[in-house]
Amino acid sequence: MPGSRITALGHYQPAKVLTNDDLAGMVDTSDEWIRQRTGIVTRRIAESESVTDLAAAAAGKALASSGLAPDEIDMVVVATCSAMDRCPSIATQVAGRLGVPAAVGFDVNNGCAGFCTALATADHAIRAGAARHALVIGAERMTDVTDWTDRSTCVLLGDGAGAAVLSRDPAGGGVGPVVWGSDPTRGHAVRLDDGWQPRFRQEGQTVFRWATTALVPIAEEACRRAGITPAELGAVVTHQANLRIVEAITRRLGADRAVVARDVVDSGNTSAASVPLALAKLVERGEASSGAPALLLGFGGGLSWAGQVVTCP
Repeated sequence: MPGSRITALGHYQPAKVLTNDDLAGMVDTSDEWIRQRTGIVTRRIAESESVTDLAAAAAGKALASSGLAPDEIDMVVVATCSAMDRCPSIATQVAGRLGVPAAVGFDVNNGCAGFCTALATADHAIRAGAARHALVIGAERMTDVTDWTDRSTCVLLGDGAGAAVLSRDPAGGGVGPVVWGSDPTRGHAVRLDDGWQPRFRQEGQTVFRWATTALVPIAEEACRRAGITPAELGAVVTHQANLRIVEAITRRLGADRAVVARDVVDSGNTSAASVPLALAKLVERGEASSGAPALLLGFGGGLSWAGQVVTCP
């Protein structure tokens, strides 16, 4: 049965680096405090670039790597929760930047699970015959929604984007079935406060307990639906929320042979951008081999989750 496959990846981060020592000059914190609790050392900050700028830069790299012409793209989907633009969507703005003439374009807001949600949506469209090639992007400027006086959250967040080109695969094995859902009864645990100037808020202990207990069965189910065991994974790319969460999930999952994405150390929490950003870097560095099965697992605001096993390009 035809399906879809990731054929190319791209990523982009702003040039400005914000270190833990920089943050220690802004709030009551220290490099040691941040590293012990989050594992984060640096994060990137967009000074003038918009979410559209970040998304277009990552998508442009993915499109160039794919060898496709802009007019071959049928769909553009952008996962973001930090974009201030409501209409036109970031997706259609990106299409305009890249010269994509007539693709359907729309944004998806599912918090940190956004990219995996968008990837599944594009995969379903390709399986249904509604598209042949899609650009799927996760892009965030989380520093727009950062409360720089709150030391518990301002140390976490960064800006960036990652993108994938998804193409029809007659063999149907490149993107596995998605496992997705939400627990809205605990949606307040990770949120953007309402208002014209929203701020990121998080109940850290609630999120940590939920992520390190509830998500492993979801990851196992994604592997089962893809027809593999965790031991067969070549890479594990979870949402880069916190290094302690990333390592707890992968340790319990038992993916002993897999390379584990730890991009949170250098990039911080980039919400919907974190999974494609980390995956693109692993593939670019050759740490995730072409053809290897990789588990993608996004989770966070909502509380929501989405995960699938994909074949690395």
